[in-house]
Amino acid sequence: MTAASPSLAYVTVDVFTSERFAGNQLAVIPDARGLSDRQMQAIATEFGYSEVTFVLPPRDPANTAEVRIFTPTTEIPFAGHPNVGTAFVLGRRTEIFGRVPGDVLRFEEKAGLVEATVLRDRDDVTGARIVVPRALVVGPEIDAATIAACASLAPEAISGRLHVPTRLSVGLPFAVAEITDVATLSTARPNITAFEAANQRYKPEEDSFSLFLYSRTAEKPWQIRARMFAPLDNVNEDPATGSASAALAAYLVSLLPDQTIDVEIAIEQGVEMGRRSLIGACVRKQEGVVRRVSLSGDCVSAMRGVIEL
Repeated sequence: MTAASPSLAYVTVDVFTSERFAGNQLAVIPDARGLSDRQMQAIATEFGYSEVTFVLPPRDPANTAEVRIFTPTTEIPFAGHPNVGTAFVLGRRTEIFGRVPGDVLRFEEKAGLVEATVLRDRDDVTGARIVVPRALVVGPEIDAATIAACASLAPEAISGRLHVPTRLSVGLPFAVAEITDVATLSTARPNITAFEAANQRYKPEEDSFSLFLYSRTAEKPWQIRARMFAPLDNVNEDPATGSASAALAAYLVSLLPDQTIDVEIAIEQGVEMGRRSLIGACVRKQEGVVRRVSLSGDCVSAMRGVIEL
């Protein structure tokens, strides 16, 4: 008789949606103890989702867990939907590494400490809210012709009415640009040759060139439609990008003349993919400075199973 191969439990959730098989897919390994970095990367590549999270015991017992986030090609320091989805998964468990979880979870990540609050409807966990770990970083600017080429759009589709295209980050950098209207945004398609050229010119130190495009109207400025392309990370298009949404929300509020204000923003993404997502962002600005950015969304469990090691 052959001994059974070791196996590892996983669950998948759809994030930023209340409808199963919509939103952004996430695989969560609730207990990743014993996995090497190489195994984590191989598992993330096998799933092929934009991200997979691996949950480990915290280094500091005051925190809930250490969470590592992998794309199909690399480990990243922070991302929005992996944190929301992981909080949803862990919030539904009766214990996390021998401790009973509360409704406020603290995740140790490469970008810093991420605080997550479990959202409930009566006794059912429905989603989570997270606070981004880093302040907004703006720049450098990126020329509109590069953005247009990457998105297979005409140069006049790139709007400069509020800001020029620029790199934004609250933990993970994205090139961000406004498109003139939603109809034009819907026609965007990633051009990998242009992405490779942009990566050579604008490549961040540790990340490949990723593009976050959005459009909104003057009548409803805080209802935003967005798309994100990262073909150099094997993510042709992402149905929901929390970290980019948080950076955009923080940047737009930073441009307001108001010195102190709280703004709630709704970002719709994934429509063109048939995986509509709805991301809630809340930005607090005090004395002219963005002090706090949070992201929230619903989640739905999708699948569970085991990985043969």
